Amino acid sequence: MTLAVRYTSARTLDTAPAAPSSPGPGEVELAPAYVGICGTDLHIFHGDMDARVQAPAVLGHEMAGRVVRVGPDVEGWQPGDAVTVMPLRWDDTCPACRAGHQHICQHLDFIGIDSPGAMQQRWTVPASALIRLPVSLPLDRAALVEPTAVAVHDVGRAEVAEDEKVVVVGGGPVGILIALVARAVGADVRVVELSAHRRLLAEELGLTAWNPADDVPTLVQQWTGDAGADVAFEVSGAPGGVETAVEVLGVRGRLCLVAIHPRPREVNLHRFFWRELTLVGARLYDRGDFERAVALVADGTIPAERLISKVVALTQAPAAFEALEGGGDVMKILVDCTDDAQGAAV
Repeated sequence: MTLAVRYTSARTLDTAPAAPSSPGPGEVELAPAYVGICGTDLHIFHGDMDARVQAPAVLGHEMAGRVVRVGPDVEGWQPGDAVTVMPLRWDDTCPACRAGHQHICQHLDFIGIDSPGAMQQRWTVPASALIRLPVSLPLDRAALVEPTAVAVHDVGRAEVAEDEKVVVVGGGPVGILIALVARAVGADVRVVELSAHRRLLAEELGLTAWNPADDVPTLVQQWTGDAGADVAFEVSGAPGGVETAVEVLGVRGRLCLVAIHPRPREVNLHRFFWRELTLVGARLYDRGDFERAVALVADGTIPAERLISKVVALTQAPAAFEALEGGGDVMKILVDCTDDAQGAAV
């Protein structure tokens, strides 16, 4: 028997024995090493996704680990291979898939939400979901490939170009990753974040960070010579974040919506009319985004180790969810799923 972290009801997680399933045709069995806790996991923990998540549910989709066993008809993989997982299973028959948008399949199985996730000591997944990792990349850093892939997709959807002025509203893990990816393509980036701890981290990573309590639109006008930003990313999930992201944009600016807003927000549509703004939605990623993310983490463009606040043992995962609710002083917590995991602060 192995152990798994399970969501059982709102604000309730347990660590329970689990019987690993043998990999079937086209499947592999993995030994997850490190699994990150993300904002979606917190939404599940709060009970906000009970209409979708079938309890008891094993959580987790930001991971890195190794292949343990391969099922029949699996080629190109062998035990010991270091991998991460693109946690998407699509039907290939719906209109979205037929149009080439499999990552937003209309019947998408997001592994770790709609089906069992990685926060367990053994995990069976489709071999088609595997992404190979460089042997030189430490597995704890590789656990940040999935959120980096989100950032790569977001920056691509917003069509960020060299020398453009970019404002990222929300300096949590995904916001910082978006800022770093945008900088890597040559953009000039500013991060707007309430938490002093997160602003300090952004500054230490070479980014300029502003407090939303300051007059951000005026700061943007000064920075851009009254032109406004070319692109704004809304990553805060807060009504004020939406207002700021719209207000800072210049003529024909692009607003990329990244955060999950659980309820409708008031938006200044007159601003969209007056400045011919564009709103772009960004959800998930494709294989190209993942492969680009692996390269960015591996070459140090994304300093993943700086974003890891703490590593905890599998049995300590329920407490880690509660610690993340405080938000501001924590970036990314990883769960160590190895058999002898004891967990240690980084």
